[in-house]
Amino acid sequence: MSERASQGCGTATTAGSAAGMMVGEAAGVTVGETGRTTADKTAKPATEATETLESGPATPPLLAALIFLVALNLRPAIAGVGPVLTRIGDDLGWGESVLGVLGAMPLWAFAAVSPLIRFVTKRFGTNRTILIALLVLAAGDLIRSLGGPSGVWLGTFAVGAGIAAGNVLVPVIAKRDYAGHVAVATGVYSGCITAGSAIAGLTAAPLAARFGGWRPALAVWAVPPLIVAALWLIRVVRDGQENRNAGTGAGTEVSSAAPSSSSSMLQAAGSSDAVVADDSDQSGADRASAPNASSTAVTAAAEPAAELAAKPAPDPRPLWRRPMTWWVTLFMGLQSSAFYTMSNWLPSLATASGFTESQAGVQLFVFQSLGILSGLLIPVLMHVRGNQICAALTASAPMVIAGFGWMLLPRWSMLWSVIGGAGQGASLVVALTLISLRGRDPQDTVALSGLAQSLGYLIASIGPLAFGSLAELSGTWIAPLVLFTAFAVGQCVVAVLAGAVRWRNSLHEVPHLKMSA
Repeated sequence: MSERASQGCGTATTAGSAAGMMVGEAAGVTVGETGRTTADKTAKPATEATETLESGPATPPLLAALIFLVALNLRPAIAGVGPVLTRIGDDLGWGESVLGVLGAMPLWAFAAVSPLIRFVTKRFGTNRTILIALLVLAAGDLIRSLGGPSGVWLGTFAVGAGIAAGNVLVPVIAKRDYAGHVAVATGVYSGCITAGSAIAGLTAAPLAARFGGWRPALAVWAVPPLIVAALWLIRVVRDGQENRNAGTGAGTEVSSAAPSSSSSMLQAAGSSDAVVADDSDQSGADRASAPNASSTAVTAAAEPAAELAAKPAPDPRPLWRRPMTWWVTLFMGLQSSAFYTMSNWLPSLATASGFTESQAGVQLFVFQSLGILSGLLIPVLMHVRGNQICAALTASAPMVIAGFGWMLLPRWSMLWSVIGGAGQGASLVVALTLISLRGRDPQDTVALSGLAQSLGYLIASIGPLAFGSLAELSGTWIAPLVLFTAFAVGQCVVAVLAGAVRWRNSLHEVPHLKMSA
């Protein structure tokens, strides 16, 4: 990642780049850039680089762009459920508590499946794993829509499992195929994910009305992943042909008197089962790849001693013993909880306040789509007073306002959707940026990312589950909204604790890991 990204994402694009790379790294999967770049260079610590790099064929632009179509499919199967949640409950005789479990199940799948993706990738390669994920996602859509009650549960978990693979692999594939434009590519695929979610929320109710129920409205979302899978098969076939033509020796080889920074990182991560997944080599041998020179320039210049001395020392304690680890994890979980709670329950909340299903779908669309804009704007606050408290509070406060608004003035629900939507998009960027900033070194950051996101999804699942249970027990929406608002207030408190800078990130002490955009 760039220096600006590692310092707090001073620009919107570098913020997106840092956030995206953390998703793949969290699962311990690093996609080799073998055969994908043509101008990669590495530098040895504090010395002149002596490495030579042999390039393989780059992925054709049209095939590389397919990753954005994959990203477009990573949320509709989930986001389309909220607007028809009441229909599902009426059809199957399920109350709000059971529907809350249904809303939480994809998050449980994320937490359970994400750590396993690296093993699948090691066996099949990244491109084949993406193909499998698209097919699993489509199958889950169909099973959920066409099966009975058990099919709904099985299909929903399958949907979550397919999306989990995409969550892990899309960022690292985009980083590999667009190594010279990582920040731009990350911004595009992040926008595609949000756009897919917003479109599904907007169209779910009209589709249910047109096709006669929630089942066909959800089954529709099996078609796009099947289309993309057919297109993605071209990449899989092409990789197989390259592998046969080039043999086991094909790819990019790095020769150096000393290991590159990427190689050192991967070797160090070996004890943590880090995996390098390379589509052009299915022999199981892991290979490290050099960072792309056109996207990041590796510098050997260390920071002045006086500047280092002015910063607090890095926290020497193990990851799990640092309070900051748990503040960052809690912030990640609380902001995810707010997003998935409203993604599932906002349409029901709006219809209970007198809005039609279509109007409720528009409110969900607004809530989700505004996250793109706020996510691009929040990085300008990431360095106020030298910490992230201002950015974290600015991102968290709107959800408190929205919570009180939905509770006290439900007829103004569209306004609260605008305010809450602005908060949820900014909060996600802040959460992922905090992960990238609070690690002591790259390996430590990967470990923090894995912990924060895995436990974060478990924390997030409490939101939709508790919201539905309280609604059923109390018979009103006041009790669940009180809990939702209390969580939002808690996120503001955690924002202060997670945003404070008490320790210096030791990346600044390691000359060969310091990057400049």
